[in-house]
Amino acid sequence: EGESPSPPFLVFLTPASSNFAADGKTYFKANEVHIELYTDYKNPNVEEKVEAVLDRHGIFYNKTEAFIESEKLYETLYIFEMEVTTNGKQG
Repeated sequence: EGESPSPPFLVFLTPASSNFAADGKTYFKANEVHIELYTDYKNPNVEEKVEAVLDRHGIFYNKTEAFIESEKLYETLYIFEMEVTTNGKQG
């Protein structure tokens, strides 16, 4: 709740993790990442900029879209998993 910036703007969230463990140790950690793009209207040019950055970094993503009537904002949601690293080292 509260005021949001003027569109377009991005929100970056990590709402969940997907970890792999064996022998009582975590061997692989990955976060589910959400990038939410908010615009006043469907804006393919801005979407292409976000997608170009994801593509340039080899990030495979899924994309959904919705109009949020209560906010009068168009949301484009990008969801992907990203390996968790510590100081450049895996998990």
